[in-house]
Amino acid sequence: MKIRENVAISSLTTMRLGGEARFVVEIEDKSEIIEALNFAKEKNLPWFVLGGGANTIGRDEGFPGVIILMRNKGIEIVDSTAEEFLVVAQAGEVWDDFVKFTVEHELSGVECLAKIPGTVGAAPVQNIGAYGQEVSQTIDHVVAYDTKSLEIVTIGRDEMKMSYRETIFNTGAEAGRYIILEVAFMLYDANFEALLPPFYNSLQKYLDENLDANLRTQYNKSGYPPKVLYDGVAAIRGEKLPDPLEKASAGSFFKNIYFEPSDQKTLALAEASGCKIYDKPDGRKMINTGALIENAGLKGELLHGMRVSDKAALVLINESASSYADLAAARAEISEKVLDKFGFKIFQEPVEIV
Repeated sequence: MKIRENVAISSLTTMRLGGEARFVVEIEDKSEIIEALNFAKEKNLPWFVLGGGANTIGRDEGFPGVIILMRNKGIEIVDSTAEEFLVVAQAGEVWDDFVKFTVEHELSGVECLAKIPGTVGAAPVQNIGAYGQEVSQTIDHVVAYDTKSLEIVTIGRDEMKMSYRETIFNTGAEAGRYIILEVAFMLYDANFEALLPPFYNSLQKYLDENLDANLRTQYNKSGYPPKVLYDGVAAIRGEKLPDPLEKASAGSFFKNIYFEPSDQKTLALAEASGCKIYDKPDGRKMINTGALIENAGLKGELLHGMRVSDKAALVLINESASSYADLAAARAEISEKVLDKFGFKIFQEPVEIV
C-alpha cells in the first residue's frame, strides 16, 4: 500500500479539474483495503474510492480526506465448460486490457465495450454500456468489501439491481456501502455462441463499409470473431471520441433519456424534438441526449472553456477551463438551452468527489 499527501485531483481524473486531496492511498492487493480504511478511520477522515478517474469530476476545493486508488491487477479464467467461461478480473485492471484479454481468448460478451476508459471495478457501478452491450449482460458476481458489516462479501448479478447507469453501488440506500475488489464475468466461446448481425447501427454501418465483402459474407453465415467487432468499435470510438490521455474529457458527460412507452408526455416531447426514438431490449424507449444538444445548436461550441465535441455532442472537452466553476457554468448553459427548446431535463453522468 502506497500513501501520498496533498495530491492534485486534477492529476487523477481525465477531466483534469480539482484541487488537492489530503491523502491518496494506492491499493495493489485487494487485501489492503482494510488497511486503507483503517488509515482513514485513524485520522478521522472521509474516504472516496477512485478507479481510472475517467468518469469522475474533481471540485476546486479538493477533498479533505483519503482517496483510495484501486490498483490491484490480475485476470484469470477460473472455470469453464465447452461454451461458457467464468473470467475473474481484479478491480484495478484497466477495462480495455480486460476486453482485449477476452477477445484474444475468443470469448464473447464484452467485445463491443472496447476502448471505454476506466477500470474493471468501476464497470459494474454504473453498468457501463455501448454499441448494444452492457456489462449487466455478462457479470456473474462481484467480490466486495462491505463497509457496514466489515467483511468481504459476494454479490450476485440480480442483487445489484442493474439498470441504465444505475445499480445498488451508486443509487439508493446502499450507495457507497460496497467497495468492489474483483468482478466475475460469464462469457461465451464465440465458436459456440455465434455473433451474427444485425449489430448496433453505427457498428453495422462500419462493418458494411470497411470489411472485405468476402469476409463479410463468411462472417454473416458463421459468426463474427469478437476481435473483428472489437476493432470496429475501437475505430468508431477513435473517430468520434477524444482520447482522454490527449484531450481532457470525462467521456459521455450527459445521460441519455430513457422512458416507458406509456409515458405519453415524454413520448410527445421526444417526437417533437425531431430526434430518433430507439426501442431498447428492456422495453423502454430512448432518445440520445447528444442529438438534443446538437439540435439545440451547441455542437462544437466553446462554453466557459469547455468544448461541446463537434463529433459527439454528448462529450465535453476541457480546452481551457481552469476550475470546476467553469465546468458548472457550461453544464448549466447546455442544460438550460435543451430544457428551453425541447422540454427535457438532462443530467450529468460523471460522479463528483465530495
